[in-house]
Amino acid sequence: MRKFIASILAASTLFAYASAASAASWLNDSNIAAGSIGVQYQADSGARVKVMVTKDGTSYTYDLKNNGTEESFPLQLGDGTYKIAVLENTTGNKYKSVYSTTKDVVFADSNTVYLNSTQNVNWAAASDVVAKAKELTDGKSSTEEKVKAIYEYIIGNVTYDYNLAANVATGYIPNLSQVLVDGTGICYDYSSLFAAMTRSIGIPSKLMMGTSEYVSEYHAWNEVLVNGAWVTVDTTVDAGSGSADFAKDSSKYVAAKIY
Repeated sequence: MRKFIASILAASTLFAYASAASAASWLNDSNIAAGSIGVQYQADSGARVKVMVTKDGTSYTYDLKNNGTEESFPLQLGDGTYKIAVLENTTGNKYKSVYSTTKDVVFADSNTVYLNSTQNVNWAAASDVVAKAKELTDGKSSTEEKVKAIYEYIIGNVTYDYNLAANVATGYIPNLSQVLVDGTGICYDYSSLFAAMTRSIGIPSKLMMGTSEYVSEYHAWNEVLVNGAWVTVDTTVDAGSGSADFAKDSSKYVAAKIY
């Protein structure tokens, strides 16, 4: 897990920006008002490709499939002007900008971004995950009841995969259907599954990455919107400890990235 997180957070990555090209086909902004964009790029060289989303000096960088497949990414930095760029690896850790544009965004509801199906919370591509969330919450009337049903299912049915944690590859993205079927995963899998299930039934949920007093390694957990307030939830810790302490003390967590 540490290797994966390091690849996300590495601020020292050197980007060699070339002149930005423009092509309408690489960016799908049809859902931009709801807080997500679609990006696709075909790298003829087979080079590694990244998407960088920047606003007010804060950047999120993601690996992008280089075969022309569209992937979705969140705009989670609030209202304002976003710069979106596609970067292709040239040599070592240097990249050139092949496409770049800016978009002015004003959200009617800032929480809608945490309902989207995106690259690392890809519930739209996991019909079995969506079906399980619906099954678990059918007949439950309140948001809290629904969230707790999903939470209890995950802590009771997913176990921590220590082998994966020790050998996780750079750029690892959870395969939610596999996590559901295998019943194993690392903290990233737990938190992505929880966010996917809650989002798929219309409950905003954040996937958080950072540090926690509960664990020594870099960590992933969730915040979920219940009755107008963001509640901190940590299915990884609770699955391992056997606790069912649904709402965690948010002061024991420090987020570096929010998705």
